[in-house]
Amino acid sequence: MSKTKMTVKQKNKKKVLNCIRDHSPISRAEIAVKARISKPTVSMLVDDLIQEKLIFEKGIGESSSQGGRRPIQLYFNEKAFFIIGTDIGGTKVKTTICDLGGNIVASCSFKTVQYLKSGLLKQIAKEIDAMIDKNSIDRSKILGMGAGVPGITETNRGIVVEAPSLNWIRYPFIQEAKQFFTFPVYVDNDVNVAALGEQWLGNARNKRNVLFIAVGTGIGSGIIIHNQLYRGSTYAAGELGYMVTDKNEMKGDFTPVFHRYGYLESVAGGKAIGARLTKAVLEDPEHPLYAEAMESELPGEMAFKLAKTGDKTAMAVLAEAIQHLAYGIINAASLLNPEVIILGGGVLKSADLLLPKLTEIVNQYLPSSVELKISQLGDHAGALGAVSLFLREHETIFKI
Repeated sequence: MSKTKMTVKQKNKKKVLNCIRDHSPISRAEIAVKARISKPTVSMLVDDLIQEKLIFEKGIGESSSQGGRRPIQLYFNEKAFFIIGTDIGGTKVKTTICDLGGNIVASCSFKTVQYLKSGLLKQIAKEIDAMIDKNSIDRSKILGMGAGVPGITETNRGIVVEAPSLNWIRYPFIQEAKQFFTFPVYVDNDVNVAALGEQWLGNARNKRNVLFIAVGTGIGSGIIIHNQLYRGSTYAAGELGYMVTDKNEMKGDFTPVFHRYGYLESVAGGKAIGARLTKAVLEDPEHPLYAEAMESELPGEMAFKLAKTGDKTAMAVLAEAIQHLAYGIINAASLLNPEVIILGGGVLKSADLLLPKLTEIVNQYLPSSVELKISQLGDHAGALGAVSLFLREHETIFKI
């Protein structure tokens, strides 16, 4: 009997805490109405939460229309605990320590290649220790860590099936993490994690159906349906880069720009844009970058820089890439019908060139228009998303 009562109490306590977190400043009376819990129960639970330092009282609210005593306002204590988020990329590893509100308390990064052989998790542990000491963070207040990795990940078992840029195949991530961390750790694909971050703190806040598309060297997506991350039967959902947006080219002599890359990323990913720009420049000996293109392949960013100056070669290359990307978005949005599509990744740093044209093409062909937005979290999407992953997966009173 007491066990059942405790379960009900815990559920109500969580309801009250979430209500304060979402609506603070808020009074006890307002919580009772919003959470549909009796006033005496709310008062008892609020007293518990104050004692546990998860919430605090401050100031006075507005008096009611009938006058009388003004209610005391309650606030969520974001600094009660901390969570670590790490974004492990093929180029760099970024780690942050956040409070419960997603405010970054400390952040650091290092180049992946430097520690690939000696051990990335070992180095992450060192960086975390340094940040904790530098910022005088109480270690007992760290709840745990979330991690995003660039590859297919079996989240329930904590195994990275394959992450080519890290040379990981069936890498037992969680098992390895236990050697270096005393707190619980969760891991998922980096784009899935970024989607969670945008839903928690970014441009997909309060949306239950979200498509996050990352356009970098390759192209991937994170899918949230009815507020749940959709991972697929083999954890490989969201591989948007494998979509075919030109059947004729696909039937011809299509070969990916590099090993194991899909059609769409081979025509619209960052590396593909660089390769196509190089080819186009080499066809025009008068082009200012002809000599440079003879020496080595031009980077994808160069196309955006040149397009901003009105360079016709670069503009033509980008127009084609944008078209392919738009068709991929149309296909995905027709299937999933998201409330919002968030675009992130390195290529989207040139959003001013891409977004208007993408929006125009996408909404021209979709059965119902959809909002296209740029990632609000930008470079922090991965690390903050990893914090969000922990908050969603770990059973605590703070679970979101």
